[in-house]
Amino acid sequence: MNTVLVVFVILLVLKLGTGIVLDLLNVRYAQARAGEVPESFRDFIDLPTYQKSIEYTAAKTRFGIVSDLYDAAVLALVLLLGILPWFYELFSAWFGYGIWGQALVLFLVGLVLGIPSMPFDYWSTFHLEERFGFNKSTKKLWIIDKIKGTILGFAIGYPLLALLIYLVSSAGALWWVWGFAVFFLFQLVMVVAYPMFIMPLFNKLEPMEEGDLKTRLFALADRTGFKAQTILVLDGSKRSGHSNAFFSGFGRFRRIVLYDTLIEQMEPDELEAVLAHEIGHYKLGHIPKMMAMAALTSFGMFAVLGWLANADWFVQAFHFSAAQEGQIGIVPVLLLFMLLSGLVTFWLSPLSSRLSRKHEYEADAFARDAMGSYAPLSQALRKLHKENLSNLTPHPIYSSFHYSHPTLVERESSLRVQS
Repeated sequence: MNTVLVVFVILLVLKLGTGIVLDLLNVRYAQARAGEVPESFRDFIDLPTYQKSIEYTAAKTRFGIVSDLYDAAVLALVLLLGILPWFYELFSAWFGYGIWGQALVLFLVGLVLGIPSMPFDYWSTFHLEERFGFNKSTKKLWIIDKIKGTILGFAIGYPLLALLIYLVSSAGALWWVWGFAVFFLFQLVMVVAYPMFIMPLFNKLEPMEEGDLKTRLFALADRTGFKAQTILVLDGSKRSGHSNAFFSGFGRFRRIVLYDTLIEQMEPDELEAVLAHEIGHYKLGHIPKMMAMAALTSFGMFAVLGWLANADWFVQAFHFSAAQEGQIGIVPVLLLFMLLSGLVTFWLSPLSSRLSRKHEYEADAFARDAMGSYAPLSQALRKLHKENLSNLTPHPIYSSFHYSHPTLVERESSLRVQS
């Protein structure tokens, strides 16, 4: 076994082992507290519901460990046994080595590699989520979603991949800089295009009905300097009992989106607080900050791609033949990068989570000030955690790795201290 494959195996085992240790640490930490509701939660959640949330955490953890082991085994088999280059050569023989042919090869190989995980997605939806009362989808809708997602992925991804391969062959040694520019511009376009054109393909988004709630929410938006064109209600309840709220776009394309499940669960002042939190992200500049961080990360990833594109040893280590000239040689590199990048980015999770949690604290403070009290947001957060069966007592190390939001205790403590 060559050195590159040894490094791959070590990184795979380290990531898998660390993930499992964190999962077990987290679930045992929660189960050790299952005997009674912690004092800080007793005024909004009863013991049966609290224990059900721990059971949900444990069930998701067990499922996640099995899924991770399975994914790691598939990845190891695909890369160590030469299955990836076999697929690449097979599809290339069918569709050719031109720009459009290689873009199709890249898309199809990615599609085939996604098939082994589909049974786990099905089980998660129709067994795990359904067991705890969250799944509202049907098997027909699940299949339709998969078909729609594949068609949409092809319509958007195929020309984008072809453009990237074209840049490799025509933009010289710094093709990766142009590639980064194109893909980052695409991300900016999607910020506006996704809620306007893509989400409606999967969900109904309808303007909120006239009434007191809409009046109150628009008044809050005006009061906080967030001029929104409309407030949309998304029919999330046709797929899941989980709830959410967000705003999208920028400039005159801004939209406020509330899940119908959230509206059903919340009182008007609590919905105002949730909306104020989301507006806080916008007013405090969190969106451009996160986009700048994403741009920096993407730039680094394209720089690595640019380096690997000239490294024949990289593709040869995974049983590909020597990288050919021009655009042909980049496709094996892209396939390998797609499969291997997670082994490295996993270790950066605590950094991105820490920045995200900082933004959440700031948005919470904005919402508290906009509402004149921390109580509405606190009540809303408690309902969200209760209705979603969120883990109220995650292990600190686990949450630092996986939680983009602070825990409920941390958020309420911060709200009270600063009020």
